[in-house]
Amino acid sequence: MIIRTFGILLVSCFITACQSGFGPGALRTTHPAYNQAIAQSMNEQLLFNIVKLKYYDKPYFLKVGSVTAALAFDAKIGLGSKLGSSSESISPSLGIAYTDKPTLSFQPLQGEDFLKSVLAPVPVGSLLVLTQSGWSIERVFGLCVERINQLYNAPSASGPTPESMPEYKDFKQALALIRQLQLAKAIEFGLDVEDQKQIKMRLKSLPGHERSMQELARLLGLKQAIEDTVVKLDYNFLHAHPDSLSIRPRSIASIMFYLSHQIDIPLVHRDQGLVMLTRNADQTPFDWRQTPVGEFFQIKSAKEYPQQAFLAVPYKDYWFYIADNDLKSKSTFMLLSQLFDLQAGQQQYNGPTLTLPVR
Repeated sequence: MIIRTFGILLVSCFITACQSGFGPGALRTTHPAYNQAIAQSMNEQLLFNIVKLKYYDKPYFLKVGSVTAALAFDAKIGLGSKLGSSSESISPSLGIAYTDKPTLSFQPLQGEDFLKSVLAPVPVGSLLVLTQSGWSIERVFGLCVERINQLYNAPSASGPTPESMPEYKDFKQALALIRQLQLAKAIEFGLDVEDQKQIKMRLKSLPGHERSMQELARLLGLKQAIEDTVVKLDYNFLHAHPDSLSIRPRSIASIMFYLSHQIDIPLVHRDQGLVMLTRNADQTPFDWRQTPVGEFFQIKSAKEYPQQAFLAVPYKDYWFYIADNDLKSKSTFMLLSQLFDLQAGQQQYNGPTLTLPVR
């Protein structure tokens, strides 16, 4: 009778475990955890590679190819007896356990196709899609555009840390004006009706914004009247036209280099000569926070693990992190992640796969 009772109990527990730990129950339990873990690891990898670029170390990317989870169920039932001077007792025992044994497969992102994707300029059309989907044009162009006509957005920052301060002030001023006029609905971007491949910018005359329009025209070098006109966007710097804007976008690699200069380098690393320092004309250290992207992104450093970190990676005995309350930096990092996925993250690689069982 006792064995029968515990047999029924065992079956009931098995059914309950199946409902909660296997099938749909397992999906509800494991899917959010895997989702969060993979997203966190990919973000940390991206941040880690930005830090490595600052120290002249080669970046390396892995993507998660697959996640296979095996669930194992184990149940035990037993009876134990105890003999005493006056009576004999039987003590049943019941044990139920299940284990999750995931196997992760990683693929290295490398090869000719991947290198081309990270070294190729981000298409202007992609940048405008981002600005039309809610991203500030000041943030998108400040991060992703290296030059507009004769305005330069720190072109020397598109690679390893330069020794001399970059050129950026007029570009930053023009971006602020474009953002101001865009918010006032005096500037619009879109495709040409007749030529769907041609992107154009329309400038409309609005009372109260005449001075801003004139200053923007001066900075951009537009020869014609700036009000109520349309200018086209192209890549032609050799044969510039007075009614066009020639734009040179950055690549994903140059964007990451640009962001790597926005790191708070530990003093001990500076003293050890582990990084290149950019200097002003008077040889004082240049503050990269002055650049167009400096306002929107900052990586901090600390000797101990930062408790209030959105992302943190260890490197050369220090922690490099983005603060959880630094919303501007978190937004810019999210923008970089979207650009990386758009430009390089979808590349297929057929090389060897690293498969690791997780215990």
